[in-house]
Amino acid sequence: MISLQTKELGKWFGTRKIFDRLDLYLEEKGSLVVTGKNGSGKTTLLKILCGLLRPTKGEVLINFGERNLTRQESRNLLGLVMPDLELYGELTALENLLFLSRIRGLNLSRGELEMKIDQVGLAGREDDPVFSFSSGMKQRLKYALALLFDPRVLLLDEPTANLDEDGILLVDRIVSQQKERGILILATNEKADLKYGDRVIQLGN
Repeated sequence: MISLQTKELGKWFGTRKIFDRLDLYLEEKGSLVVTGKNGSGKTTLLKILCGLLRPTKGEVLINFGERNLTRQESRNLLGLVMPDLELYGELTALENLLFLSRIRGLNLSRGELEMKIDQVGLAGREDDPVFSFSSGMKQRLKYALALLFDPRVLLLDEPTANLDEDGILLVDRIVSQQKERGILILATNEKADLKYGDRVIQLGN
């Protein structure tokens, strides 16, 4: 059983308070949508939850069974998709996945990586450089990267951004699968995305 908890979480940039005293708790098969106006801290919160930013105050706890995991231990349990996540444009889709998997200590075969690419609707494009991809194709590849490790906690920022109708159906499927096996947290301003969460919180009130 995995759980994610925040205690008295707060973040400031200089003297500007983004949010304060944020307490969250999610267990396996739990899902949360974070909404709010632009600048309310949605993306900042997701970056703190996955360890890309440090909070100004409070803490994030990820527990697996009875043990509180270190940041290093929890790294491969987390998957992240967000608009400002950079891909390597000069590398192919396959090379992007191979590079990240090796950084994370995974030794996946070409066949296994191609399967991840196929799952996000990019079959046949694995050897094309990413700079030739449309924005929607890049978004699909970000999902392939996030799902490399079958994450127990999946964090999605603007999950349907740049996606066509088929891409949105892909997100529907990924969300449904994640809610059966782990924790899902997503940030969005799209009303249609609110359906993805069992709970909704609004920042910036």
